[in-house]
Amino acid sequence: MYKSTILVCGGTGCHSNKSDLIFDKFQEQIKKHGIEDDVLVVMTGCFGLCATGPVVIVYPEGAFYNGMTVDDVIEVVEEHLIKGRIVQRLLHEDAKSKKIIKALSDTEFYQKQTRVALRNCGVINPEDIDEYIGKDGYQALIKVLTEMKPEEVIEIVKASGLRGRGGGGFPTGLKWQFTYNAPGNDKVVCCNADEGDPGAFMDRSILEGDPHAVIEAMAIAAYAIDARKGYIYVRAEYPIAVSRLGIAIKQAKEYGLLGKNILNTGFDFDLEIRLGAGAFVCGEETALMASIEGRRGEPRPRPPFPATKGLFGKPTLLNNVETYANIPQIILNGPEWFGSMGTETSKGTKVFALGGKIVNTGLVEIPMGTPLREIVENIGGGIPNGKKFKAAQTGGPSGGCIPASLLDVPIDYENLAKIGSIVGSGGLIIMDEDNCMVDIAKFFLDFTKDESCGKCTPCRIGTKRLLEYLEKITKGNATMQDLDEMEALCYYIKDNSLCGLGQTAPNPVLSTLKYFRDEYIEHVQNKRCPAGVCKDLLHYVITDKCTGCTLCARKCPVNAITGTVKEKHVIDQDKCIKCGVCFDSCRFSAIEKQ
Repeated sequence: MYKSTILVCGGTGCHSNKSDLIFDKFQEQIKKHGIEDDVLVVMTGCFGLCATGPVVIVYPEGAFYNGMTVDDVIEVVEEHLIKGRIVQRLLHEDAKSKKIIKALSDTEFYQKQTRVALRNCGVINPEDIDEYIGKDGYQALIKVLTEMKPEEVIEIVKASGLRGRGGGGFPTGLKWQFTYNAPGNDKVVCCNADEGDPGAFMDRSILEGDPHAVIEAMAIAAYAIDARKGYIYVRAEYPIAVSRLGIAIKQAKEYGLLGKNILNTGFDFDLEIRLGAGAFVCGEETALMASIEGRRGEPRPRPPFPATKGLFGKPTLLNNVETYANIPQIILNGPEWFGSMGTETSKGTKVFALGGKIVNTGLVEIPMGTPLREIVENIGGGIPNGKKFKAAQTGGPSGGCIPASLLDVPIDYENLAKIGSIVGSGGLIIMDEDNCMVDIAKFFLDFTKDESCGKCTPCRIGTKRLLEYLEKITKGNATMQDLDEMEALCYYIKDNSLCGLGQTAPNPVLSTLKYFRDEYIEHVQNKRCPAGVCKDLLHYVITDKCTGCTLCARKCPVNAITGTVKEKHVIDQDKCIKCGVCFDSCRFSAIEKQ
């Protein structure tokens, strides 16, 4: 029995900040002091509060150490583990109250959440199947295989109200029912782990922190629809997730939870991993299946839908990682338990990757219907540097921007659709007053244009034309007629594109036109970017606050600033390349963006 347990975050974010070296250092120091029998060190998945990483938690005290370095390990071992004194300087400081918080569970970030899909992330060692089993892992699969008929499993999923968490929000149980009803006994179960939205990392974190939950759910789904084979299509850019998935599949086979005659019930099911090459369009179900088959990742017209003719022409069930992560808990706790969270039409919880201009960046799991304000101001800790909230982008390149006037909108499928956005897979990017909404639309359009597979003309050519309009606006060369033509093109692309990528590509443009049209007009009519972002419309001007310190002139890379010591300087606008070095280096706030 260990006296202390050290949990080290092994998610990609903390890993990139050397949490693996912190883990190794703990083991080294514990061995050095001869306390191996008293202290257990565990590499877990993501804790969620990524802004504070690398994160280490020491139990039984629950001390939440953040911003850890390799050098801090020695102090934690000698002070906390040996002398029993918590290292106060490494504890979390609340961004709002500035109070020192001892435990992660005491942070407002955690207290406002309900963790279902993320319940084991940051809690267990994802590379140890016994720890998953110790948290009721595989109990749902045992229950299904020994006590339930396939039809009963499907009815429970339908009754829960779970909807697809990959973006579309289609009722999960209904999709299972369609695949179950499809003729043929050679069916396939697939998992979409091709998470391509900029700023999204929900699925990656689940696979890194709780891979067995997805494996168990896929086995349950396979039993429900009578499938014998499954594939997890995961991005090759997720090496930690791929590695832990591989370990988990191997362990499940060794325990008789995958493969032939699972748990001696006569049920066979096996899983394989397929790596994606980073094509955003392969998040679309038919393009994903084409990629698994070894063909170019392009969507095809539907019908036939994958439920009747999918992978290798077989009836195929496809859900994403987060959708599957909910299944074992629904089976164990019942559909009423799951349905008690969320709203009438959007039940359960949703995981969001909270990023951008927000204090607490990281993973957030909240009941559907939670107001955006709650996420931004309480869970997210508000906007840093005293700036004002301007907008939130949900759904990534396929979504839309929510303005400050709609900050109290409940986050669910129906309410976001009403205001021109979508829940999407769960990316949630926060913007402040320094963001230009035209530039934001251009950023997402540039991404979508590059990721178009090119199969259909509306998407291939249309997104390029849309981007050209946006570039024309940000350069100050557009007319009001261009705005009208651009808006009409958006609707043409939405109505005529083959797949969801093209059909949703105009959403960032349409939503910013709807809620921030004044910014577009300012760019077009007054040749001015109110946020001071678009370089071609930007001028740096030295004001009367200038003390003549000469720092800006010395920093300017093109010698565009002139003036003598202790006298106001001047910027030559013809020479200025608008790099912003002068603005950033001025200590007297004497340079303004105009």
